[in-house]
Amino acid sequence: MSTQSPPKSHVSEILTRIVRPDEGNLTPEAARCLLRLKLDETDRQRAHELAVKNQESTLSTDEEEELDAYRRIGRLMDLLQAKSRRSLKNAGLDTLIHTDG
Repeated sequence: MSTQSPPKSHVSEILTRIVRPDEGNLTPEAARCLLRLKLDETDRQRAHELAVKNQESTLSTDEEEELDAYRRIGRLMDLLQAKSRRSLKNAGLDTLIHTDG
């Protein structure tokens, strides 16, 4: 009897399987709440600074880890907001999607 290990998964793939953005099954209230999630200005500036340093290949190890954290959080937010938009569309409320404030 041979036991195979499950295939290795990256964080992004695992998050996709957890969130299931193709399933639009959130309530409109939850969907709208998730669509309002965003990084604050300080975090946006820091992520940009790290991205620039990454392009210049001047990131320290700590900064690489920090940039990776921003990427993972960004991916999670993308998945949750995709699910939210799908949920509002399924509820016939996609014309009412507002992501500001």
